[in-house]
Amino acid sequence: MITAVVGILGTLFAPVLQQRMTVRQREEDARREDRRRRVEERRTAYTAMNRASRQFHTLLKDALHRIRDDVYTDEDRARLEEARRDYRDRYAEAQMIVPERVLAASRALNTVLAGIDAQAKRIDRGLQRDGETAAGALLELKEAEPRLATMRRIMREDLGILD
Repeated sequence: MITAVVGILGTLFAPVLQQRMTVRQREEDARREDRRRRVEERRTAYTAMNRASRQFHTLLKDALHRIRDDVYTDEDRARLEEARRDYRDRYAEAQMIVPERVLAASRALNTVLAGIDAQAKRIDRGLQRDGETAAGALLELKEAEPRLATMRRIMREDLGILD
């Protein structure tokens, strides 16, 4: 009698247990896919932020050289403005995806880049403050290089890339 009851209960509950196991597996697969998607989103944001930051830095350095040499053109100004916008846009996109420590590193870099960019604009317009020169701004711009490296290192660590 007991064997018959156990057999019947086993037959009745087997589909229920199978369904619960399938649901659990699907939930785990969905969690895994969500984690993979988030990491991929961050990787894309980091790549764009890194590229835009380095491009803005490079064009800012180039602008200062050209201002110093008195060969800065409207085309140079337009390229720098485009890089500035791209840099700002990549940061804005990343704000909703990346951890605060990456944003903090980006803000530290932005402090230098924005300050030098403002100096370059003043010098280009002939409105420089006392002691502001393109050559001096180029020296100050060197502060951005370790901040670029720090930001990249933090991004790589967040992605699990350790050297």
